[in-house]
Amino acid sequence: MSRRVRLWLLALGGAGLAALLFAACLELPGFGGDRHPYGERAVRESLARRTANAVSSVNFDQRAFDTMGEMTILFAAVLGTVVLLRQTRDEHRAQPAPAHVAPPVRRYALITLPVALLVGLYVVAHGQLSPGGGFQGGVVAATALHLLYLGADYRALERVRPVGLYEVGDALGTSAYLVLGIAGVLAGTAFLANTLLPYGTFNTLSSGGTVPLLNAAVGMEVACAAVVLLARFLDQAVEIEENAVGTEESGE
Repeated sequence: MSRRVRLWLLALGGAGLAALLFAACLELPGFGGDRHPYGERAVRESLARRTANAVSSVNFDQRAFDTMGEMTILFAAVLGTVVLLRQTRDEHRAQPAPAHVAPPVRRYALITLPVALLVGLYVVAHGQLSPGGGFQGGVVAATALHLLYLGADYRALERVRPVGLYEVGDALGTSAYLVLGIAGVLAGTAFLANTLLPYGTFNTLSSGGTVPLLNAAVGMEVACAAVVLLARFLDQAVEIEENAVGTEESGE
């Protein structure tokens, strides 16, 4: 396919997308109106299923299929990173040099680490009740572990970050989300339908039906995925080096 044909295809596709967006904008309600049909329906359904956080109700109940797509994109990004940044035959692992951390930075990082980790887990566990959830809490929990890299050194981080286990956790979180969806089909309802568990008492940890379980699966997947992604990039920056012999041979 020539460059000119590709440009024509790009122009046609862009024009079609622009036309669809323009048509969609024409159907939007006016700004400043007192009626919000989607918001009213979303709040009504979240209250009917005992989910205090309407955003989590939308993400993990009313539009849980969309959330599965977002989680799949992150899983694919991790898989691509693991494949592309794997250690090759012309590379070797070098022992990272000991880091010299200023005492105030060390104290702040080591004190903040358990607090940040607890906050991340809290946000995941209470996603159906208050703002936050699996995506936000997973990122906070993964970031908390890397405070050890700032407060100590890379070897200390490696001891609490066995990458293989986090890769398994990433796969388990994604699989758990799919299993919960398939369980709905086996129960005779729709995929990811919130009909498997009792809705519980409003504004309690056990409320929301399957929303807390799907939220926890996403939290596990996001936290493990962020750890694996950072591990691969940090390995390239800190440990993995090109073999000198291979470099000389390639130069010849």
